Amino acid sequence: MSELSWGRHYVMVEPSHFRIDYAINPFMDPSVQPDPVRATDQWQALVDTLRGLGAVVDVLPQRPDAPDMVYAMNLGLALARAESHGGGRHVVMSHMRYPQRRMETGSAQPWFADRGFTTSYVGHEGVGAHLEAGDAFAFGDALVVGYGPRTEELALKHLAADLGIRVRGLRITHPGMYHLDLAFCPLDANRAMVCPAAFDAPSARALLDLVPEPLILTEEEALTSFAANSVVVGRTIVMPSCPDRVRAQLEDWGFEVRIVDVSEFHLGGGSIRCLTNPLDVTLGRDLPIHGPGEVVLPLAA
Repeated sequence: MSELSWGRHYVMVEPSHFRIDYAINPFMDPSVQPDPVRATDQWQALVDTLRGLGAVVDVLPQRPDAPDMVYAMNLGLALARAESHGGGRHVVMSHMRYPQRRMETGSAQPWFADRGFTTSYVGHEGVGAHLEAGDAFAFGDALVVGYGPRTEELALKHLAADLGIRVRGLRITHPGMYHLDLAFCPLDANRAMVCPAAFDAPSARALLDLVPEPLILTEEEALTSFAANSVVVGRTIVMPSCPDRVRAQLEDWGFEVRIVDVSEFHLGGGSIRCLTNPLDVTLGRDLPIHGPGEVVLPLAA
């Protein structure tokens, strides 16, 4: 089975200022703070695991005034362009729904620019439609994008037009799975973990139709194990935890499951995928280019 061609180069943000200052998702409670030493140890264990699997991990310092910046997945959507399509690297910077997180891009944008990425925002710089990169994954013939709690539907049109790609939109309705990366995890070219409970009925059907071999997660599995919030390096799936049923299916498909405890970061509503932002998704390879681009939304029954 064809492996994912991306997921071998990440940027992560060191958790030197990770804490819970506010509540913008159902997991956050400022009266319950993470242990800073334990959080740092867990974060370093994740870095070491990814590097041990052969992945490249770049590290971005955390701003003191940005306690959620450690969830690097939401800094921006990073894309390389295949040499056949002109080469170069680009990041569509996130424009966060909540103002508590918007300062993060103020540090991330120059970090990307210093490393040769061009950068942009959907719509107008920093004031257009809300887009959070944890809602976007390359899969099949399109960029699959969740919208509703954090990303606005209007952002899908901008992404399609600006990048010249097909965007498949999915409406997220579950408050606990407020980003797509809590309910959808591509595993290889044909397989993905999917939690249908995260979406309205037409979107759930559309996603299951899109994935030839879905591993369906229950609502409880997705919320308590953060199983979908995992990353894949080749045939190894790095997971925060894994229900026995899920592990059995993954191993039957030929994957190795590697568990890394990041439970301190669950207090902020994120896990392994939220802590890692892939930098090696490629336009023209992982995302076919479609000229002016198009948006495909699920049809109601």
